Amino acid sequence: MTTRIPELLCPAGDKERLAAALYFGADAVYLGGEAFGMRAAPQNFTFDELRLAVNGAHAQGAKVYLTCNTLPRNDELAALPAFLEAAADCGVDAFIVADFGVLAYCKKYAENVPVHISTQAGIVNYAAARQFYELGAQRIVTARELSLTDIAEIRAKTPKELEIECFVHGAMCVSFSGRCLLSNYLLGRDANRGACAQPCRWEYALMEKKRDGLYFPIEEDKNGTYILNSKDMCMIEHIPELIAAGIDSFKIEGRAKSAYYTAVITNAYRAAIDGYLQSPSPDYTPEPWIVEETKKVSYREYCTGFYFGDPTDDANISYAGGYVRTWDVAGVVESADGEYLTVSQRNKFCVGDTLELLERGKAPVQFTVTELLNGGGEPIEAAPHPMMQLRIRSALCPEAGALLRKQA
Repeated sequence: MTTRIPELLCPAGDKERLAAALYFGADAVYLGGEAFGMRAAPQNFTFDELRLAVNGAHAQGAKVYLTCNTLPRNDELAALPAFLEAAADCGVDAFIVADFGVLAYCKKYAENVPVHISTQAGIVNYAAARQFYELGAQRIVTARELSLTDIAEIRAKTPKELEIECFVHGAMCVSFSGRCLLSNYLLGRDANRGACAQPCRWEYALMEKKRDGLYFPIEEDKNGTYILNSKDMCMIEHIPELIAAGIDSFKIEGRAKSAYYTAVITNAYRAAIDGYLQSPSPDYTPEPWIVEETKKVSYREYCTGFYFGDPTDDANISYAGGYVRTWDVAGVVESADGEYLTVSQRNKFCVGDTLELLERGKAPVQFTVTELLNGGGEPIEAAPHPMMQLRIRSALCPEAGALLRKQA
């Protein structure tokens, strides 16, 4: 039987994150334009930038999917046709949509661009999946609340031409398929139109109406509770199960995350998938360094989402509240000549520090900084200025785009 080769789909919140995703092995990226996308915080892409992004991705054999997954109001619809036509002209490989009206507009104004149905649509059964296919969708992104058994049944009872995409890594929304009103209610920032402030991550307590100022934790913990705060998902140790369920595209969450995050997580999943494909087996587990990479970014406590259990069994709440962060990016390699690395600095480091070099597809390598030169070739003891160009003595010869990092 032919082994299913899944697509690795990675976030690209801006040009730097796009470059990181492509360098470290993304098969496809998803990104937003200046309207109709579910992430208003990242810089996103103008149409000129989008055209360049598409051309650059295609040159590297990767695809670009444009998010049009907000739930637009009446007064926003008039701008949608021109937006879709311009995006289609840029050469995007698919639109990601959540709204039936937007789907209809895509088929009318950009009929040659495939349509993917967002997780925001809340698809939890094969009947809904088939209906979207009959309406012209090429792909569905399942609701994150589904188990692998649920997904396998959808795969078995839908046309084989319908692709299935699922989130495999990153932050999870406390609300079903991201349909949340909490941010809008508390702050006037509509989560369903790209402006979520993530109030679900705040600390909450219970207060009795007549006892002003007297707070009661919802859980028996002196620090209160983060009852709305989900853990992060990490499925890197379950590649065989994901493929066996019939998933065509493995999606990493995080368009609002840093370029460093995009690079490290993309690299880890690329290595895990490639390792499986070299020797397909239900018992495959990634090499330890690959799993460890997922812990070298800023993350919340990990879980496996709802793939192996129902939400009523375990809501995957993170009671810690904050992020785990043990490593920081130090710089990006611009070139190497076997004697020096030319680096664009990102965070301060000094002579004597131990850095780790991360190249695509390879286990990280540690080395000690013995000599630093500034842009003028003068010896310096520290690299304190963000984005400064400098040279580090090293016999290592990585490609441009490799990362340097330092333990926090």
